[in-house]
Amino acid sequence: MVLLVVDTQKGITNNKLFKFELFESHVKELIEKARQNNIEIIFIRHDDGVGCELTKGNEEFEIYDLFKPAENELVFDKSVNSAFKNTGLLEYLKQKNENTIIIIGLQTDYCIDATVKSGFEHGFKMIVPAYTNSTFDNMYMTAEQTYKYYNEFIWNKRYAECIPFDKTLELMNK
Repeated sequence: MVLLVVDTQKGITNNKLFKFELFESHVKELIEKARQNNIEIIFIRHDDGVGCELTKGNEEFEIYDLFKPAENELVFDKSVNSAFKNTGLLEYLKQKNENTIIIIGLQTDYCIDATVKSGFEHGFKMIVPAYTNSTFDNMYMTAEQTYKYYNEFIWNKRYAECIPFDKTLELMNK
């Protein structure tokens, strides 16, 4: 089992996210729980390329202060929505014989969605804890509608197990 923390970068981790305070506290708690139980944590950062906010070298590109990786924790950078495409993550996890991924981070309708589906297609058991992914309002849906659409309808029992936060903590105790 690994904890995959996707795109919790300074440029997009802010109080405009759906249920930001709950998201922030849950992500922080899962990172702490993983460290206490020797569960590997892998961080993903999104690089939009030169001239964009999320560009390597910009402060906004760096991981949000409350979620910072420890010195021994891996960080993979990506330039597309899926954390598995051309990052080395897939090869790394296959080499380690990992089969279960707890995925948390941003944004529900972009990189979390792509990574959940890609992980499923690569044979991983994907676990999505409640209120550990979030997004912003868009021109079609509110952030709350988007969150519920993916977590309660699209992913659950298709691509992932969307489970209560407390159940995730129990899984991490094993």
